[in-house]
Amino acid sequence: MVKGANVGLAALSEDVGSVMVRLGWSSPTGEGDADVSVLLLTADGKVRSDGDFYFYNNPVAADGSVQLLGKAPTADGNEDRITFDLTAIADDAERIVVAASRYEGARFSDLHDLCLTLADGAGDNLLRFTIDDPGEVGALLFGELYRRGGDWKFRAIGQGYESGLAGLATDFGVDIDDDAEASETGEAAEKQEAPAAPEAQAAPLPAIPTQPTSERPADPVRPLPTPDQPVTKAAPRPRTAKKKVTLPKVARKSLAENDAWRVARLFPAAALKSDRERETRATSVLLSVMTQVPEFGRRLTAGFGAPSGRMETFTEVTLPNGDTPRRPDGVIRVERAGKLWTALVETKTNGNSLKADQVQAYADIAARRGYEAVITLSNDVELDGSPLVEVKADGRRKHKVALWHLSWAEVAHQAQMLIRHEGVGNAAHAWLLQELLHYLQHENSGCHGFQNMGPAWVPVRNGIDDETLCQGDSRAVDVVESWERLVRQVCLRLGGELGQKVLPVQRAKRGSDPRTRRAALADQLCADGRLEAELRIDGTPGILALCADLRTGKLRTSIEIPAPEQGYPLTWSKRLVRQLADAPADLHVEALLAGQAPGPRGTLERLRPEPADLLPKDGTPITGFRLSLFRSMGNTRGNAESGFIRSVDESVDRFHAHVVVHLERRTSSSRTRETAAAG
Repeated sequence: MVKGANVGLAALSEDVGSVMVRLGWSSPTGEGDADVSVLLLTADGKVRSDGDFYFYNNPVAADGSVQLLGKAPTADGNEDRITFDLTAIADDAERIVVAASRYEGARFSDLHDLCLTLADGAGDNLLRFTIDDPGEVGALLFGELYRRGGDWKFRAIGQGYESGLAGLATDFGVDIDDDAEASETGEAAEKQEAPAAPEAQAAPLPAIPTQPTSERPADPVRPLPTPDQPVTKAAPRPRTAKKKVTLPKVARKSLAENDAWRVARLFPAAALKSDRERETRATSVLLSVMTQVPEFGRRLTAGFGAPSGRMETFTEVTLPNGDTPRRPDGVIRVERAGKLWTALVETKTNGNSLKADQVQAYADIAARRGYEAVITLSNDVELDGSPLVEVKADGRRKHKVALWHLSWAEVAHQAQMLIRHEGVGNAAHAWLLQELLHYLQHENSGCHGFQNMGPAWVPVRNGIDDETLCQGDSRAVDVVESWERLVRQVCLRLGGELGQKVLPVQRAKRGSDPRTRRAALADQLCADGRLEAELRIDGTPGILALCADLRTGKLRTSIEIPAPEQGYPLTWSKRLVRQLADAPADLHVEALLAGQAPGPRGTLERLRPEPADLLPKDGTPITGFRLSLFRSMGNTRGNAESGFIRSVDESVDRFHAHVVVHLERRTSSSRTRETAAAG
């Protein structure tokens, strides 16, 4: 689509009761990001209440009509996903505006490959809108869904505001306080009522002044005015958070007489022995909690195109299939307005792989019976361009069946985010999710996430050791894919523990073929023997880099932080050493110099008494500092104590807990104030 164009959704697909919108962008540095927001507007361009403004701290509508699913990694970087159940949108909400905002004075001109993609309930992309030149704006309107003649249409907007989003919430009718002092009071009250937000939103979205419905043109895009007066004071947050329940970070003191006593569990896992028992128990546990905790069930199914409605789940269902009936592990059914959405569920645990013929049979059954989806669950993490199973669609059938995959690591991540950070409706829901999480993390459950680097791991390591691994070897591609799966699982696990966005950084240009990109990385592995990855952790001053050197058997975790804009190099060095007072003594600290020349370096133990040793003798300007920790790499391909996967997890955890947390970071409130001042 081009800017200003509009199209009716019904003309594109028959399955538009539920749609997904994806917003994507890329950054040359890998550090650029933005926050997504959605507003439901009436005919006069106003929200009905503060609850119609959806952002990081109010991501889900009570009726399930809107759900911000957060960021997800893709082959080309990351994208924000939003699902809309258009059948559940209130009758007096005529427009749904989708926007994004930047913070700390950043502008959308710094981002590349801005695009919006809209998909139907089966997951098929219906339209794509790219924004080539957003301009020097801090807030950008990507597009809007609006009613016309009883149907929904989409309009591509692609316009923004130079002043960003600060101070413009009132244009949409969002209730905010009037001064900075009231803002701080409101934030304090919000923190008492709701968990800390994992993402930081700059400020509410500005309104688009419109004419009444009867007077405005039928479909042309409306020009967006630029505000006349700059904002000079902090823009407070709208009061949109509802009181939710999260589990306390510190557990209550146990009443047990000694450590040998075990707490009674709703879902015991100790007696599980066979893979079949693990699959049956895991499926039943997960599906039952999904029905009893609506926030959790909706979060897992919204991305699959399921509507918001009454959910029921079933296990060990027998379905006719010629002479050999099939028994999928589970079935999910959601009813809304007399219509049913149905998905078959196939589960694998304990590292067992999905079977292509089995999934194909379920897809065929679903197509014959008019079901909407087949959902697979396993310890594997699916990659773009490298599906876990290939399923062929029967072109003779008009009904389409979507194939979706969930990893057990993602299920655990969503449970962690709800009970530890975002909150759920009541204490019973929090307890149920805690029991689910305890079950998934039990050693007998078999739901431990990605835990095997694959059969190519040992031959590739040996080939790198004796320098016999050649470029173009398919085994190197297999190792690169396993590495990418491991990195994405590390992001899920760490993000769930921190309650923050943790995403892999992809430096490749958006739109590049993922298979071609992985083949290039495999050739690079053959040449230098290293696997590398970068993680962006929201709120940290830099990118966490991870390098596994297969030649030396060493893992390196590091982060580069920029030098302050003011002050003297000696002051910077002293301040950095003070911040790292509790960091490990073997932490390597290196000064980064202009022109990429190697700078002074040393361990923290040596630099503590002499911070001046970080200064270059010739006075070359310092541009930043690199902090690194090293440890031996696990040898085996699995997740045992001596395994490579365990060593990667422990390296990232140690570096974050003992180094990253001590670095200065910007709080969400300070980021909001800076955005307002920049406006």
